[in-house]
Amino acid sequence: MEIQDKILALREELTQHNYNYYVLDNPTISDFEFDLKLKELKRLEDENPIFFDVNSPTQRVGGMVTKNFPTITHEFRMYSLDNSYSIEDLQDWEKRIEKTLGEKVEFVCELKYDGASISILYENGELTQAVTRGDGTQGDEITNNIRTIQSVPLKLKGNYPERFYMRGEITIPLNKFASINEERANNGLELYANPRNTASGSLKLQDNTEVAKRGLQCFPYYFIGNNLPYSTQWEMLQAADELGFKIPHTSKLCTSLEEVLAFVDHWDIERKNLPYETDGIVIKVNSFSQQDELGYTAKSPRWAMAYKFKAEAAETELLSIDYQVGRTGAITPVANLAPVSLAGTIVKRASVHNEDIIKKLDIRIGDMVYVEKGGEIIPKIVGVNTDVRKPGTEEIEFIKNCPSCGTELIRNDGEAQHYCPNENGCEPQIIGKLEHFVSRKAMDIEGLGGGTIEILYSNNKISNISDFYSLNKNEIIGLEKWIDNDYAGLKYKNQLQVDLVKAVFALSKKWGNLTIKDSEFITKNVKSLNELLNIETENNKITKFISELKNSLTNIDYQNYYSLENYVSLNLLLDIKFPNILNQNSDLFSNKIYDIDTIKYIDELLVWNNKNNKDFEQFIISIADRNRIGIKEKSAEIILNSIENSKNVNYERVLFALGIKLVGETVAKKIVKKFNSIEQLIDSSIEELESIDEIGNKIALSIKNYFSNENNLNIVHKLKNYGLKFELDNSSIPISSILENKTFLFTGSLTKFNRTDAQKMVEDHGGKNISAVSKNLNYLVVGENAGSKLKKAEEIGTVIVLTEDEFLNLIN
Repeated sequence: MEIQDKILALREELTQHNYNYYVLDNPTISDFEFDLKLKELKRLEDENPIFFDVNSPTQRVGGMVTKNFPTITHEFRMYSLDNSYSIEDLQDWEKRIEKTLGEKVEFVCELKYDGASISILYENGELTQAVTRGDGTQGDEITNNIRTIQSVPLKLKGNYPERFYMRGEITIPLNKFASINEERANNGLELYANPRNTASGSLKLQDNTEVAKRGLQCFPYYFIGNNLPYSTQWEMLQAADELGFKIPHTSKLCTSLEEVLAFVDHWDIERKNLPYETDGIVIKVNSFSQQDELGYTAKSPRWAMAYKFKAEAAETELLSIDYQVGRTGAITPVANLAPVSLAGTIVKRASVHNEDIIKKLDIRIGDMVYVEKGGEIIPKIVGVNTDVRKPGTEEIEFIKNCPSCGTELIRNDGEAQHYCPNENGCEPQIIGKLEHFVSRKAMDIEGLGGGTIEILYSNNKISNISDFYSLNKNEIIGLEKWIDNDYAGLKYKNQLQVDLVKAVFALSKKWGNLTIKDSEFITKNVKSLNELLNIETENNKITKFISELKNSLTNIDYQNYYSLENYVSLNLLLDIKFPNILNQNSDLFSNKIYDIDTIKYIDELLVWNNKNNKDFEQFIISIADRNRIGIKEKSAEIILNSIENSKNVNYERVLFALGIKLVGETVAKKIVKKFNSIEQLIDSSIEELESIDEIGNKIALSIKNYFSNENNLNIVHKLKNYGLKFELDNSSIPISSILENKTFLFTGSLTKFNRTDAQKMVEDHGGKNISAVSKNLNYLVVGENAGSKLKKAEEIGTVIVLTEDEFLNLIN
């Protein structure tokens, strides 16, 4: 056998063994035999580099270091899913889609794995690119890391489409997550919070050898591409199985909503026995032609819904309420909580949304409140345990003035939100607008994250969005700012609180050198350092630790400190660990520690174990100095180049970037189709604005109010002078107006063009696409197997039915 044939045969054999082991869970050879064959293939490839193949089984092993993950624009957008939390939500959704389609539908139910979404491109059966979801429009390329995941086929089996994207969820098995945390505990490292974040973080590790160790899995849920040979979701899932993907055999084809609800009820109980974390069920319309007809909203497909299992709840103490100011001036109250474990994370803050919610729940400082973590990023308070309410608590009175600038708040009729009206003089609003302007979906200016914008703002280099375009390199290089970093605990009564386990681990570096595991063991049933003194154990390390702790605590005046349950005041911890150094360096500590509210590197401080005072002083200063960030020459070049490139951003994104209240991406697109230039928009009337589809009186008033402000008009004028696009490109203006005021709907299997291209042709000629047959429909364009929409159009009698060729003749 020739060398090349031997290499190809070994690759094929190892790929099949890999599939048997990781996908079918049915290995046919031992690990030892597999490793021998893999080593033989590696030797042959090394000796014959001419036959190198990036998708060889040897390339999964790792060894590549990726320092930068380039940003890639998704060819097909990765939408998020709408969430439902009740049977009523699902029933309403079914009614909406059946009303739109005019016919019954089948559904496919799939478990919603809690991980990180990925898009993998296959060309001619081989993996060529893998990109994270990112913001749905752009993500990070992580191809080398994805290759290490054994359940992701590098080469497909069977009859595969020529080119398509596999969308899937990257997860980490619960047993693997537990073993990773056990290893971290033994090494004195902080434990990972939950499998979802661990899976997501693993994808961005620079060394893919480490990624390979994580035991990640990939579960496909969708194929997308042009002219794919599948007509239903169920058919696609069966095909994915045959192509070599790991398909969970938990999905089900349902012919009615009743079957869907039975599936939901079953897995709400059985999910606890799964080897992976799940947080719901994804329900999809089975037919791809029906999916095409239903289409998408600005954020999600209308043909899919995520049913979320009832959120886990926890009870904890409400410590205080902070008020945050958004970029539009909206005031949001946020609750500070005694830390509590919830859904795999430690929760310290929760949303209470607005004054009405505070009054409805009757929450008070010091209450024991119930916290839920549902579909939101930040948990929310859902109730109060009034049975344990302390006497003398008072109702929370919502603030009257802006917490930032002191301006009196306003609340518009019919709105729950309070607003600060000082939009051009309130710092959080100004910074919020600046951050919005440079964001990816707006001007997409690289290098201008929140920290950098704060540097420029605090150094009086920018005060509004037009100032970005007057920046020059020499004036921004070397600019710095002190920042408040997140700290490794929480602040209560002006004292930082450190987790009790970390506190014990920190002190053990002084006396007993305990591991994190030892620290977790001895704090398991206690709530304070004092309670540790009564522990009895035969472990010599722990005995020594407790003895030393007892000696130290006898010299401490507890009245100077306040420690929450399961926490230790940082000041107390420092006094125990560094008494002599504290006495000799009191000025250092008062300046560098006690006066700094937030210190990101507390963990490093706690495990410091050098008794040299000079080294200690340098160490403290180095910690404090890490709170200083600045702009260096390379960063300045990136920022200024990106600012210059942003002048090519189209009109609709520039309009969105202005940050006009209630004008999101979708509204901006609709506005520029009606008003081809900013001058037309400025001169428009309320009535003209309201004539635009989906723009009501509130949005129209918001737009008029924005352009009635002289300061905003000056900013727009400056931006236009700097070269930003405030009118439609010729390519964006409709080719003709022959379809103006005409509505179209496409149904059936189209053969002359795909649905997306057809809808674009309608818009290019001034027409409008709608999603359902009604008296408002002018033209129904039918492909093969048109179905109920054609029947309904014929019943209405006023709808003109066109073939695909007749539609093309109409626009030509």
